[in-house]
Amino acid sequence: MFQLDGQSRNCEGLSRRAWLQVGGLSLFGLSLPRLLQAEAAQPAAARKDINIIMLWLDGGLSTIDTLDMKPNAPLEYRGEFSPIATNLPGVTVCEHLPRMSRHMDQVCQVRSIVHQGSQHAEATHWMFTGYPQVPDVNAAPVGSVVYPCFGSVVSKELGWKAGMPPYVLCGGGIHYCGGGYLGSAYNALIIRRNPADKDFAVDDVAIPTQVGAERTLRRQKILDRLDDWQRDVDRSAETVFNRSEFYRQAYDLMTSPNAKKAFNINEEPDALRDRYGRTKEGQGTLLARRLVEAGVRFVAVTFGGYDTHDKNFIRLKDPLLPTLDQAWSALLTDLSERGMLSNTVVICASEFGRTPRVNFAAGRDHYPLCNAIGFSGAGVQAGRIVGQTDSKCERVSGKEHSTLDYAATIFRLMGIDDTKEYITNDGRPVLINSGGRAIDEVLA
Repeated sequence: MFQLDGQSRNCEGLSRRAWLQVGGLSLFGLSLPRLLQAEAAQPAAARKDINIIMLWLDGGLSTIDTLDMKPNAPLEYRGEFSPIATNLPGVTVCEHLPRMSRHMDQVCQVRSIVHQGSQHAEATHWMFTGYPQVPDVNAAPVGSVVYPCFGSVVSKELGWKAGMPPYVLCGGGIHYCGGGYLGSAYNALIIRRNPADKDFAVDDVAIPTQVGAERTLRRQKILDRLDDWQRDVDRSAETVFNRSEFYRQAYDLMTSPNAKKAFNINEEPDALRDRYGRTKEGQGTLLARRLVEAGVRFVAVTFGGYDTHDKNFIRLKDPLLPTLDQAWSALLTDLSERGMLSNTVVICASEFGRTPRVNFAAGRDHYPLCNAIGFSGAGVQAGRIVGQTDSKCERVSGKEHSTLDYAATIFRLMGIDDTKEYITNDGRPVLINSGGRAIDEVLA
């Protein structure tokens, strides 16, 4: 996810960086080796090689102005934008999504998911885990159990592939996206720098210039000697053996040609980079495709700025919707042309929708009772609408789905058995998903 400056604040006045429950990575620091422990725990059994790219619209997308427009509602509801036809008969989108209007036959739009989280942190926890959570306004979601987000479950269940970490968070900026009770070993590898920059590089898959390759190699040899000594002292020191193995993997990642190639977005032709848009979000989406191609299983890209309490229509018109329209449509086209939609799921989502009635500041406020989520790709029934909202986009009409249903759908698409039981660090058994049922209308 790309909110790359890491310092922007939402309407609750909290630094997004303060919400990130993932640690930074450094050369032979603790975070990366702990992250690498997830690989060693994976069985050799065959796994379903499905990947997810999530476009996260941080702040809350106004669906009534974009994907679920109500042109016949009163003006104070329908707003300033007009709907346009799409390549899906009877389905319209906002006039500021012209590219996506030609791709709606590749999207399954779900309008039936409802939750009760009205603050950003708790709503993000709902939409990244399926579970509710009460937020601590000074730090992060708290409660009896802090659940792992989808990427962390994917990391635990499916593990590493081709030497690439399973879960990458591009840029940060999400209010909750951590490993929860699974521990920091299942946090994301964070990419904080802007891939649209000419000098873009990923610090954590390259040896720092101030250290250098020769010095790094010496450190690795010293570590090997220390571990040999420790084994002599205590032959049963399994944890020491594991530590040395995970640190060695950390070294391998930073010296891996595959990792270096995957993160080298400058290899892409200029025409393709232009197609995605030379924005941090557009280039982040292109980078997500490269990472999935290289073996990463779950990548999320942040599109920030959607907390539109004021100037909703001005901000959506430029730059929010044009940026999303270009990147989203380019990703679907690119994946299709490469034959990757058969093993990649694309999700476009946010923590909640916005209030159907326009407020006094020409904005819309938080509204978890109506949302719209787009699914595309592997295992998805594309070109359909699941669920309906009423004439003012105030409530779901008919059957509602919970966020646990939404989570179950994601796990089903990934080939993950969400009826499995994990054990928290205090010994409590917890189901991956408690009571959610996959949404059949989404699944092909």
